[in-house]
Amino acid sequence: MRIAIINGPNLNILGRREPNIYGTRSMEQVLVDLQRIYPDVYLVYHQSNHEGDLIDWIQQYGLLSMHNTPYNGIVLNAGGYTHTSIALRDAVACSRVPVVEMHISNIAERESFRHISLLTDVCQHTIMGHGIEGYQEAVDWIIKHTK
Repeated sequence: MRIAIINGPNLNILGRREPNIYGTRSMEQVLVDLQRIYPDVYLVYHQSNHEGDLIDWIQQYGLLSMHNTPYNGIVLNAGGYTHTSIALRDAVACSRVPVVEMHISNIAERESFRHISLLTDVCQHTIMGHGIEGYQEAVDWIIKHTK
């Protein structure tokens, strides 16, 4: 089982960014926990503040086979690009593997400009508002739905 976790803008500062919304744990801590919980799952992680990087990774893991080894799914926390990027939406729509949209906060309960996700209808599942634990829920979903 191979799963890519892709985070968008400002998620490189998890644990320091608005801890009342995003918590105090870093993504590095989350990844250590995920690897401990899923020792038989190969997890690859990328984060970028640049839209094109996110699109490249979605294409790489969702459409193209890296070294002829396909991935089983993608966990995508697109950050602010969730609400603005048609190009990112198009990349997700082309994915041949399930993409789980993940948000640490509940975007439906935040500022009105965050209520609309351009990704929800092209993702196979959405998790929001479960805090950092949402990453584990997303990995669980991929494991359960791709066997």
